[in-house]
Amino acid sequence: MFDGRWRGGVDRTTRPVGQALQRVGISADVLTATGLVSATATAVAAATGHFHLAILFLILTGMHDLLDGPVAKASGTASIRGAFFDSVTDRVCDALLLGGVAWYLVSQHRGHLVLLPFGVFAVTALISYERAKAEALGIDGAKGGLMERAERMILLGVGFLATMLLVPVLWVMLVLTSLTAIGRFVRVWRAAEAPARAPLRVRMGATPLRGRRRETRVDSRWRAWREGVASGRSVSMTGQPLGRWRARRQETLASRTGRTLRERRVRANGRVGPSRRSSGTRPD
Repeated sequence: MFDGRWRGGVDRTTRPVGQALQRVGISADVLTATGLVSATATAVAAATGHFHLAILFLILTGMHDLLDGPVAKASGTASIRGAFFDSVTDRVCDALLLGGVAWYLVSQHRGHLVLLPFGVFAVTALISYERAKAEALGIDGAKGGLMERAERMILLGVGFLATMLLVPVLWVMLVLTSLTAIGRFVRVWRAAEAPARAPLRVRMGATPLRGRRRETRVDSRWRAWREGVASGRSVSMTGQPLGRWRARRQETLASRTGRTLRERRVRANGRVGPSRRSSGTRPD
């Protein structure tokens, strides 16, 4: 949601901060690495039940994740390697945060609720995979949604405010994250729809497509064989090696096919021989 609607405003706000950090000498990779450290501290604080301390470390983690991009742009070091490092670090941070919550639930003997953070992480990984796969296929439709990474961190911070809020917040995260994954799947599915097939026949008076395809296929095979003979290779029209007798047979067949194709082109273009042209008769 933040990435789709308020990305422009967030970029305008964080651009001066990124320029200031770049002048101080802080690089984007340093911010990404220290964000991983703060995420680890958040996970440890959540696992031990120190939720208020976990909120502070979670805010610090979010600030690192928010500012590494503006710093990279301000310093002119934005690269594919940096984007890859940032994406991998984000996935590791998500695993640490939800793993710390699962550890806390285990220590509190909450039974099967321990699986709830793992379910949230599984759907979160699915969201990230959908976007990465869509971009790799050249489809720009797997963005946005109800529960992206910024919203997940904010909602997790709300769950850290009180012990009684943690489990309900996890259920809300699971439902909204699942809806986000479904929405992205539907958008990419629609964007990747194949174009409609061409009709089997062309307009009135034209040759059927079946005959044209057959003629094109035979012509292509004949040309492939002719190029193979010119290069000294005895191959069939499909590119397979041939013996001497089959090569001669194929040569005869290809020459007949070539004459047939040339005669068809002559008739289609309306060209006639010298005798008919001199007599003044018109072709059929």
